[in-house]
Amino acid sequence: MDVNGRLAGVTVLVVDDTAANRYAIGTVLRRAGHEVVAVTGGHEALSELDVRRRKGRLPDVALIDVHLPDMSGFELCRRVKERPHMAGLPVVHFSAALTVAPDDRCPGLDTGAEAFLTVPAEPADIEAAVRSAVRAARLRADDQALVRRLRLLAETIVTIQAARSPHELADAAADGAARLLGCPAAVFVLDQDDELYRGLCRERTSLVLPGEDADRTVRDLLRRLTRGQSGVRITTVPSPLWPAGFFRPGVQHDARLALVLTQDGKAPVCLAAPARGLRRVGPEGEALLAQLAQATALAAEPLLMYQVERHVALTLQHSFLPRPHRLPELPGVDIAVRYVPASQETEIGGDFYAALRVGDGVLAAVGDVVGHSLDAATVMVELRHALRAYCLTESDPAALAERLDQVLQHYHADVTATVCLALIDPATGRTRIANAGHIPPLVLGEDGSAEYVKTSGPLLGVGLPHPPPTELVLAPTDRLLMVTDGLIETRGTDLAVSMEHLRAAAGGALPGLEALCDTLLASFGHQREDDVALLALSLADGLQRRGRGLPG
Repeated sequence: MDVNGRLAGVTVLVVDDTAANRYAIGTVLRRAGHEVVAVTGGHEALSELDVRRRKGRLPDVALIDVHLPDMSGFELCRRVKERPHMAGLPVVHFSAALTVAPDDRCPGLDTGAEAFLTVPAEPADIEAAVRSAVRAARLRADDQALVRRLRLLAETIVTIQAARSPHELADAAADGAARLLGCPAAVFVLDQDDELYRGLCRERTSLVLPGEDADRTVRDLLRRLTRGQSGVRITTVPSPLWPAGFFRPGVQHDARLALVLTQDGKAPVCLAAPARGLRRVGPEGEALLAQLAQATALAAEPLLMYQVERHVALTLQHSFLPRPHRLPELPGVDIAVRYVPASQETEIGGDFYAALRVGDGVLAAVGDVVGHSLDAATVMVELRHALRAYCLTESDPAALAERLDQVLQHYHADVTATVCLALIDPATGRTRIANAGHIPPLVLGEDGSAEYVKTSGPLLGVGLPHPPPTELVLAPTDRLLMVTDGLIETRGTDLAVSMEHLRAAAGGALPGLEALCDTLLASFGHQREDDVALLALSLADGLQRRGRGLPG
């Protein structure tokens, strides 16, 4: 629109079967600076509109004669408005003064027309009718675009609030920003340890990604640009300073950034888009981008805090669970252990294992504190230390389960746990097993057989009596396998089915304890929602005999 309020670059479709009318109206409109497309009837008009729609060049307004030879102007208007991609096209009906019936105006307005002209008309009246119709249509289109963007903003905020990790959050925010702005977008979250979580919109992530040098540049920019900042800051970084490839592979762009700190002021969050793309959406688009940046920062803070807690919990677990090369000497028994923390998107749990020398025997244990948090990891450490202390004076597995149950009831009344305890006499193979709500151990024979030990008992922490231990004798070539449910438990799958899958996989594993653990982790241990602990053991004499080719 120019300084006189006139619209520039408007394309007008004129539909009239009278050549003189087409010429007169076309002349008036062209003199006003408009482009005119003239057709003679309704079908020709619909065909012209279809062609222009496919090219993305619909006219800005249609002037339609009420009396057309193949259909009425009202019918043509109705057909146009019924087409989803043309419904926003403004229509002005016109008719010669001598043929205007008293009821001619109402049907046109009822079919969706914006105005009615009586011709001949003054050029100013024709131009005013066109200007009014186009202006109203553009305002409606702007309102609809804003409503659409607000809906997209709301949908994106819901998605980012459901994110389970900073990586997932950044990806969701980048996708939402790209849909909101109609151009590529990237999102960056920088935590206190200088780890950069970046998300790129889906169209972009299928291509070659920027490397570590680009990430390093972004880290430096975020630290510098957000130093001492409060609120949201929108700024432009020229292309020589912004790494190429975040928006399009290998292409440099001026970047428009929306920067904000998390509420604790410790982590910068950045939503970035090409400056050229943002110019198309104008100030309202930038305002929505600022709101999305704030929502992303709010969602990022608890996820980053969780990352810190998860790191503490993992450090705690790794500190108190002995690594395989640091297991104590256990005469007469060979042992292999594995511990795998839950996937990054899942809270840390309270899984543990222990292998302890008890007199002339060996006590093996695998347990799991119910729950997922730093608290669960802390209780795990307490239970493991309690077990180490009690087994100095008590070796009976059922009695040890009773004492651990009392520890939970006394110090953590709202916590429960499962544990399986196995006391093995290496000299005879005699094994006594107490099971407190845990998956029972598997005994694997040299012939490929695999059977669960029939042993059960109540959870720790519920105060119910524990039954006497289950007794069996391990053959020199047998392997005893104890696992936590995190290895096999899958949401929506019955645990009994998962246990059968475990039995089949263990029975088909290669000989040896390490091979058994590796096979099971390869089969079940990918992206688990819970921690995984495994302990496998066999009598050392049996392994030595088998290695020499001697009978077991």
